[in-house]
Formats: sequence, C-alpha cells, structure tokens
Amino acid sequence: KLEASGLVMRKVQGTKPPLKVEYALTEFGKTLIPVLDAIANWGWELGYVKGKLVDLE
Repeated sequence: KLEASGLVMRKVQGTKPPLKVEYALTEFGKTLIPVLDAIANWGWELGYVKGKLVDLE
C-alpha cells in the first residue's frame, strides 16, 4: 500500500530466490519526515515525563 500510495519505491534485484529487495522513500514520501520527527520527539518527551523511556540505541 505504501508503494501504491507513492510513498515508497520498491526495487527487486535478481530473478531467483533469495531475491534482494530495496525500499526507498519517494520525494513525496520524504515530505512525511518532519511529521515522523514530530511524532518521535513527542514520544521521547512523553517517555522522559512518564519515566518509562526505553533507549534502543
């Protein structure tokens, strides 16, 4: 659905399994980056306030 919506490009390499599939954001998909950053920042701030932040890095 992300590909059909024009948010993601999907490139399949090879013809025999295992296939290599690469995904990349389209220019339209990249317009979502500020929105995703805002959601991530909201989550980090909420985690610090509630004291339940888990750092996966």
